[in-house]
Amino acid sequence: MSSSRPILFACIPSDGLINAMLVLAGELARRGVPDLWFATDDPKKAEVEALSDKSEVRFASTGADSDHYTANLWDDETYAAVTQRDRFKAHRAMLQRTNDPESHYAKYEALDQIVEQVQPALMVVNNLSLHAVQVAMTRKIPYVVNGPFLPSVLFQHTLPEDYPTPTSGLPGNMTPAQQKENQKFRKRIRGAGLHPSVIMRNIRFGKKMVELRIEPRSRSVAHRLADAELVLTYSVPGLDYPFPMPDHLHPLGAMIPPLPESDGDDDLTRWLDANKSVVYIAFGTLIRLSRHDVEAIVAVARKLAGSHAVLWKLPTEQQHMLPADLPENLRVERWLPSQYDVLAHPHVRANFNHGGSNSFHEGLHFGKPQLVRPLWLDCFDQSVRTVDAGVGLNMDGADPISADEVYSKLVRLLEEPSFRERAEHFSTLMRSAGGVQTAADLILDTTPLR
Repeated sequence: MSSSRPILFACIPSDGLINAMLVLAGELARRGVPDLWFATDDPKKAEVEALSDKSEVRFASTGADSDHYTANLWDDETYAAVTQRDRFKAHRAMLQRTNDPESHYAKYEALDQIVEQVQPALMVVNNLSLHAVQVAMTRKIPYVVNGPFLPSVLFQHTLPEDYPTPTSGLPGNMTPAQQKENQKFRKRIRGAGLHPSVIMRNIRFGKKMVELRIEPRSRSVAHRLADAELVLTYSVPGLDYPFPMPDHLHPLGAMIPPLPESDGDDDLTRWLDANKSVVYIAFGTLIRLSRHDVEAIVAVARKLAGSHAVLWKLPTEQQHMLPADLPENLRVERWLPSQYDVLAHPHVRANFNHGGSNSFHEGLHFGKPQLVRPLWLDCFDQSVRTVDAGVGLNMDGADPISADEVYSKLVRLLEEPSFRERAEHFSTLMRSAGGVQTAADLILDTTPLR
């Protein structure tokens, strides 16, 4: 099966959003699907071009990276505002940072020119890459929405009033006090658009849409999702709390490429082979730990010595906070040849992460119990579902990190079999959902034939 015109992937360059789409584009390239394009910002060019296999994936530039969309580039003030403990204020800070009409429509115009050149038969877009959805809707190009989130996050506009509001971190079975908290949080979220700064930005968005003759329906999340040919999410039923799901929503599990990605002839693999019980710690690319947090994690590794080893992926810019005398069972890496290979290794028995959607779902794909210290926004939703699904424990965003709490909870994950059993249960569900193979099949079935 092949397309009459190219398939164009489009996404902003944030790792949490683009990584699953890179895996999916790579799967189509491995199948030899012709005329594949991937439009994103310049820093991702090498990653896109590396996807080429039996067919080529051609890179199309939407310009330089923008700190409006890439959290790695935020200054400390912005980072603190978006990760503050008040979840409503954090939500509003995120809106104020990312909803920039000028940056958004610069991306829109760049992508529109790419579409004019490529003439795609189908666009595969990320749900938070508004410019991409708007180009597809305005030009009436069929499109598939990818969302690396829980289904309820994508379709929050359809949720019942008594459903835990996304980003609230509230559980499915709420106490009366939590129900009141949920109602209050939902009202505040709905009212966030009434803040003067948001109103002014919306006015600027509206003027630019008129100027560029953009499809008016594209302003509405409900319409953007309803008009999609397919909506693909990388979770599975049972992790999210139930709600009525539309027929074109497909929960497919985590997007995992063919493994192993490395040949196994490297020092890290040999270290994993030599240590029979390993805790893997990784907080994504965004989190900025304090010196206290770094020292606390080192203390945890020291407490685990003799029974368990610890592999910690820690960015280079934070490694200066490490003490000089690291315990022998702790291995610190700034970069891994393949995080998927690490999670797949049978000696990795637990994963300590920040609750990001990719970390949460990828860890469960490999059946790993999780300890979650949520960072922001939807991380709180994954955090509470970790506990409710019985696949791990959480820390509710504890700040600063308590070495005693982390140690005691990791010991529970490592010693109580129920966590491993539940994680393996969801691993089975994830693999049965089809992942990248089924996602690729659905996209090819949706693309017009020659």
